[in-house]
Amino acid sequence: MKTLFRKGNPDSVGQPAFTAGVRKRGGWFGDGPWPDLPRDDDVITEQDLEAYTAALTRNGFFGPDAWYMNNERNAAYASRARNGGRLAMPVLFLHGAYDTTCETMTSKLAEPMRRDCSDLVEVVVKSGHWMAQEKPVDVNVAITRWLAAKLPDYWKKP
Repeated sequence: MKTLFRKGNPDSVGQPAFTAGVRKRGGWFGDGPWPDLPRDDDVITEQDLEAYTAALTRNGFFGPDAWYMNNERNAAYASRARNGGRLAMPVLFLHGAYDTTCETMTSKLAEPMRRDCSDLVEVVVKSGHWMAQEKPVDVNVAITRWLAAKLPDYWKKP
């Protein structure tokens, strides 16, 4: 878990994510041992680290990772979506500037979202993949600004 929960690194932008080579290496670190990295306290607390470790030790990693390996069923489910999957309601998407795991700023990964969301706002957070943990204030500011702009009737006015 200490290996997974790391803050973003601006130097990694444009480089393949470490996770991209897991299968090629025959596992996260091939046949080698997992490194004993220090906990990145900018991303995960000791309490959260213990909770994740306990849950994954008990249940394994297949369940949390299964969605990513279920492309055919996900596509079949999406094909039955109303309006062809197009969304008319306001949508906010936060990009992680240093997220190499799910790089959405320069790749084509975000194009379907842009095509299918008619009222899309995109905001860049200077973080890695775990942006809510790494930059909670920035994430909350982005969400609050978006809510205030898109749903002004829900905010009390002075």
